[in-house]
Amino acid sequence: MTRKKQIIIPIAILIIGILLFFGFSSMKSPPEEKAEVDNTPIVAVEEVHVAPMNLTVKSYGVVQPKYETELVAQISGEVVELADVFVRGGFVAKNQLLARVDPNDYQAALIDAEATMASARASLEKERAQGQVAEQEWKRITDTSPTELSLRKPQLAQELANVKSAQASVLRAKRNLERTEIRAPYDAMIESRLIGLGSFVGTGTKVGKLLGTGVAEVRLPVADDQLQFLASQGENAQVNLLGTFAGKNITWSAKIARSEGVVDSKSRMTYLVAEVIDPYGLKSQKNTHKHNPIRFGAYVTAEIFGISLNRAALLPRYLVSNNRVAILDADSKLHYADIIIARQEGSNVIVTDGLNEGDQLIVSALDYPVDGMKLALQGSKSEVTNQDAIETQIASTKD
Repeated sequence: MTRKKQIIIPIAILIIGILLFFGFSSMKSPPEEKAEVDNTPIVAVEEVHVAPMNLTVKSYGVVQPKYETELVAQISGEVVELADVFVRGGFVAKNQLLARVDPNDYQAALIDAEATMASARASLEKERAQGQVAEQEWKRITDTSPTELSLRKPQLAQELANVKSAQASVLRAKRNLERTEIRAPYDAMIESRLIGLGSFVGTGTKVGKLLGTGVAEVRLPVADDQLQFLASQGENAQVNLLGTFAGKNITWSAKIARSEGVVDSKSRMTYLVAEVIDPYGLKSQKNTHKHNPIRFGAYVTAEIFGISLNRAALLPRYLVSNNRVAILDADSKLHYADIIIARQEGSNVIVTDGLNEGDQLIVSALDYPVDGMKLALQGSKSEVTNQDAIETQIASTKD
């Protein structure tokens, strides 16, 4: 009996252990399958726009009159009259009287010169008559020839010289009388007046300074490497001048009239000269500049219109490396496009070849970019699936 127990009890324990093992094994849930994680790099892109583009060259300058004149007195005398507009900032028309010097002495000089000329002409006529009488008398004498002195030709020449001298004196007296009136040589603005009523002026005395209002000029410095973007190096190019007047930003139209033709020794710049017609709007029918004049001495910035590109794209400069940019192609793969850069413009570059309208330009950074590698577009389905897989994996780990 004891022997049977020794045999049965171990067998029973073994059977119970086996049953417990299978019981616990059936209670254990099978391991969950982990979602496959997509490690495709995600990128952000911007669409490339290709369109015609007009290039401009930036510059700056100060508005100056094309013509300016220092007025000086050409005769001596007392200033007896001043025009009301002959003040700083006054506008005057061509030939308008500015000041008058006492003309009495010059009028008397003219009368004296005219009297001298009348006397010289009378002497000339008298000498001509005497010469004719002498010639007739010598015609009666047949045995000898008359000399020029006998015919009074030297005396006649002397009287002709006296008449011409008298005519010159009259012209000089008239010119001096005209110079008693100081007039504007062209339409101008008064920059300064240096005489007063009753003051005495001598020959060469400075009277004032005029600034011509017909045309204003702006000297625009342009770097040598920027001339390539201007047609014919800027000749006859249109210009927009930007400045302020009465607290408002104003744009004025101008035109390149000429190049100064030399490189400045200090700035190493080439200077183009832009001209503005009627800067103060004194003759404009549209009053374009009358209410918004471009004043002399004003500082302006300039946009010089240059060449036109048939197709161009503007890209951030930081995206370009060795004249290549990263593109996401139609198969969602990385592709490096070789580009031709026409110009750098601040933080951007202007590309004329290598890109097409609608190309997907990659604007995000890649850690290890390889041409042809598979990429996922930011916000696309692949990115959402990848994110869901990651979140599922995290949740399973927590469980």
